[in-house]
Amino acid sequence: MDDNLQEGEPLIRPSTVEHPLYDQVVEACRTVYDPEIPVNIYDLGLVYTIDIDNEALVKVIMTLTAPGCPVAGEMPGWVADAVESVPGVREVDVEMTFQPQWGMDMMSEEARLELGFI
Repeated sequence: MDDNLQEGEPLIRPSTVEHPLYDQVVEACRTVYDPEIPVNIYDLGLVYTIDIDNEALVKVIMTLTAPGCPVAGEMPGWVADAVESVPGVREVDVEMTFQPQWGMDMMSEEARLELGFI
């Protein structure tokens, strides 16, 4: 179990979808692609949580398709750069987690269609 999680806390925390910057942050995440799969990281289901506070500080909790992904060291920076470009965002923190482990069932319907799974 992740040391940062409290007993009974969900593995994937809810995003702050009601924040005015939320949709723009999602769109910024959609500009980042896994180099091995021709689908953006948001539709792949790699972005678990987007948390935006009242000070416009954004925390993105994400994963990778596999812990040994060759871009594991670079992907958080790509996401931070994309989200920092959103007007109004003051600061971005990208946290990597492997709990829960990513699975193909986390992909959006669009991603499954694009990859030929439906």
